[in-house]
Amino acid sequence: MYKIAVAGTGYVGLVAGVCFAEMGHLVTCVDINEDKVELMKSGVSPIYETGVEELMKKNYVAGRIEYTTDIRAAYKDADAIFIGVGTPEQPDGSANLSYIAKVARQIAESVEKDCLVVVKSTVPVGTNDKVEQFIQDFLVRDVKVEVASNPEFLAQGSAVRDTLHAERIIIGTESKWAEDLLMNIYEPFNLPIVSVNRRSAEMIKYASNDFLALKISYMNDIANLCELVGADINDVARGMSFDERIGSKFLNAGIGFGGSCFPKDTKALEYIARQNGYELKTVKAAIDVNKEQKTMLYKKASKRLITFNGLKVAVLGLTFKPGTDDLREAASLENVPLLLDQGADIYAYDPVGKENFSKVHPEGQNGKGRITYVTNVEEALKDANVCFIFTEWGEIKEITPEAYHMLMRTPLVFDGRNLYKVEDMEATKVEYHSIGRRTAERKKVKEKWANELQETTI
Repeated sequence: MYKIAVAGTGYVGLVAGVCFAEMGHLVTCVDINEDKVELMKSGVSPIYETGVEELMKKNYVAGRIEYTTDIRAAYKDADAIFIGVGTPEQPDGSANLSYIAKVARQIAESVEKDCLVVVKSTVPVGTNDKVEQFIQDFLVRDVKVEVASNPEFLAQGSAVRDTLHAERIIIGTESKWAEDLLMNIYEPFNLPIVSVNRRSAEMIKYASNDFLALKISYMNDIANLCELVGADINDVARGMSFDERIGSKFLNAGIGFGGSCFPKDTKALEYIARQNGYELKTVKAAIDVNKEQKTMLYKKASKRLITFNGLKVAVLGLTFKPGTDDLREAASLENVPLLLDQGADIYAYDPVGKENFSKVHPEGQNGKGRITYVTNVEEALKDANVCFIFTEWGEIKEITPEAYHMLMRTPLVFDGRNLYKVEDMEATKVEYHSIGRRTAERKKVKEKWANELQETTI
């Protein structure tokens, strides 16, 4: 059992804190926001994440976790201090390390015993070296402080599971002492541990996330080509998935990736490459494809309709993925402003994203258009002229093709998540546009060509 302090109580910090407590360590979660700390003390999670509140309450009752704004008290006698603060993207694509630097200085001025500082935040290669030097520059007492890298690989919506049942734990250290301490901290998790040097650990994080982003953009690129040549991306993905070298994950086509990791990490790695005089062409291509993909549905709808002005537009899903209230890089943030600028009367549904989205687009008149937030899918679809699906929430997936035909004034659906079978939607007379799949119209053209070819052969 170790005494652990965690700086930051967002997705990375809070999830790490409750999971360390669950494994028997004594954890203090630190945040400068007093209201947030009081909220956590009452057992309420400041983030929407499955399983977090249950572990917060369980381990608080057991005396294994506490929350505080008292930085000095939390850091002074900790065996290890994990940094889980944000490293937001800057305009040039680089990572903003100001929060990391602030915590590093606070640690330097607070620690009273030897301790290991562990950076879980995603940071550019070489940052941990700078953090260690920065701490040494401001260190007040004669104690040993080393820095290690321990990048997280959690997905929002399944962060607790991803932490407690990770496929591997990556640790990057520069001494046997730091490596042994981190190994011991993670021993109760009983998970595979990959131990490398700090810079390799930092690169593993970027290389892993960017590889997954590459798969997504590649499949979206192929999906766009499928539409042009009459192939079906679902069939293509299924055929690819049997190849063990490719695997079955991250092969779903759609309207691009979002969230706090992939967009930021692809841009950061591309920036790092440029700073070192190297062009990372594959990652740059993934970024470009994703940017174009996010407004693919809007472009399709614009070709189909004369205008959105005065039309009731149902928007189903606002968050970047189901299971979270996070809007960062969500497709809705790209498409809703375009629709509003065209004078659309939007009725938006999301089971948890309404509060955050309304901070960006308040209910009521928004420029030329209006936005109304509704409490169920049916209300959004009622008498709608067109529907956009941006997030694959379970509540949305449960809506049947018949419901679109019955509820909508004009059953015209643009699905960015390929939730329905093309045949089922067309059988219920819903005009259905998805990503990378053949429509009945294209099938008829193919059949016509086949018949003509047969007649010519005869």
